[in-house]
Amino acid sequence: MQSFSDRADVGHYIGGRPERASGTRSQPVFNPALGTAARTLLLGEVADVATAVAHAKAAFPAWSNTPPIRRARVMLRFLELMNAHRDELAAIITAEHGKVFSDAQGEVSRGIDIIEFACGIPQLLKGDYTEQVSTGIDNWTTRQPLGVVAGITPFNFPCMVPCWMFPVAIAAGNSFVLKPSERDPSASLLMARLLTEAGLPDGVFNVVQGDKIVVDALLEHPDVKAISFVGSTPIANYIYETGARLGKRVQALGGAKNHMVVMPDADIEQAVDALVGAGYGSAGERCMAISVAVLVGEVADEVVEKLAARARTLIVKNGMEADAEMGPVVTRQALERIEGYVALGVEEGAELVVDGRGLKVRGHEQGFFTGGTLFDRVTPEMRIYKEEIFGPVLVCVRVKDFTEAVNLINAHEFGNGVALFTRDGHIAREFGRRIEVGMVGINVPIPVPMAWHGFGGWKRSLFGDMHAYGEEGVRFYTRQKSIMQRWPESIEKGAEFAMPTAK
Repeated sequence: MQSFSDRADVGHYIGGRPERASGTRSQPVFNPALGTAARTLLLGEVADVATAVAHAKAAFPAWSNTPPIRRARVMLRFLELMNAHRDELAAIITAEHGKVFSDAQGEVSRGIDIIEFACGIPQLLKGDYTEQVSTGIDNWTTRQPLGVVAGITPFNFPCMVPCWMFPVAIAAGNSFVLKPSERDPSASLLMARLLTEAGLPDGVFNVVQGDKIVVDALLEHPDVKAISFVGSTPIANYIYETGARLGKRVQALGGAKNHMVVMPDADIEQAVDALVGAGYGSAGERCMAISVAVLVGEVADEVVEKLAARARTLIVKNGMEADAEMGPVVTRQALERIEGYVALGVEEGAELVVDGRGLKVRGHEQGFFTGGTLFDRVTPEMRIYKEEIFGPVLVCVRVKDFTEAVNLINAHEFGNGVALFTRDGHIAREFGRRIEVGMVGINVPIPVPMAWHGFGGWKRSLFGDMHAYGEEGVRFYTRQKSIMQRWPESIEKGAEFAMPTAK
């Protein structure tokens, strides 16, 4: 069988089989390490969305009526197949995204965790029951699937973020339409094929490749009941407002500017390791990347010196090479944007300690590579502090004490993730209580919750009421129904005109 990485064209997956796009629009999919087009993505049109939604709608009645335990067994077979194809998926991700292979393996593993969580759907869908809420009346609640739901996912995690959505949605009885990123679309097709191989009925999971035309078609389609999105804040805001106006349930995760506070009592070597890995890992193209180091008091000089030494010696190369610590960024446009922010930081007066611009990797001179950049003495007024750069640019802000650090972070418009490095239990407790951020790490630089807890930020990092995956995900993809029941033998004769009460 031809491997996904060898295919010239990347199309849709609709109704249990690969499908070509109905139109003629296309765009290249690049290998970012080489800087060359590796294959062609066939962009979807409104008609393709209509076809996918029609298949999903037709599949929904039988799938939603399938007992949860049988849906879980399909998920279990899918789990086994994902484990068997873990390295193939990771190689596809590295080829199209650029992240190092070990990082791609970790992404696939975190996606697999959520599939494993979804295998417990019979327990997760259990409702509540109360006998004799009133004379002769019992009351119970149940959770039922919504119908056709959709996911719109970003380039930086082409396996893990879709897995935040579709395993829980499908296990709960919904049918699903996925619009993956047009920059690295192939992982979605392999997962679609594995779902079919696992025994998922045709039409329950569909993939439509595309751009804004496909996004808007999903938002506007009356049969799509809910939309999950992960991406930038402006687009998350647009998705949320549009979907809500059209009567859909929406969960839209937006941008981030994640801070890490280093207290004077912290283990400095441990903190520097954390900053390097969380700031430069995956070339900073993570929504949970640390992009601001908040250095408290006298610790600043030592941390900046050690960070500079590490940033200058980062091993940047093709992500498939075993010793690579950082690969390329995803596109030339991303490279130009990131290096433009570095120039902006210099203009704004920040101290450029390490300049990663202009990096060339031998044998990959056309690749989309930039080195790790480090700024010091950044202030909250600077755009390089306020805006999400989404690249390997770490900025250092110096503050005098813990209170100033907390106030600085709480004043930022984003509230996705944050970390604190300290040995002081009281400071750690106060930080966890007082910080206005959705995900908090104490001596953990990237506090991505495990599959059974759920992922989501605060403020302009999340539009909607529920976080992704975990029990929050089950609630998002289902709606509660309350049923009250009594039988004729327990009903007193005569009409009742007063509001019913327990009696």
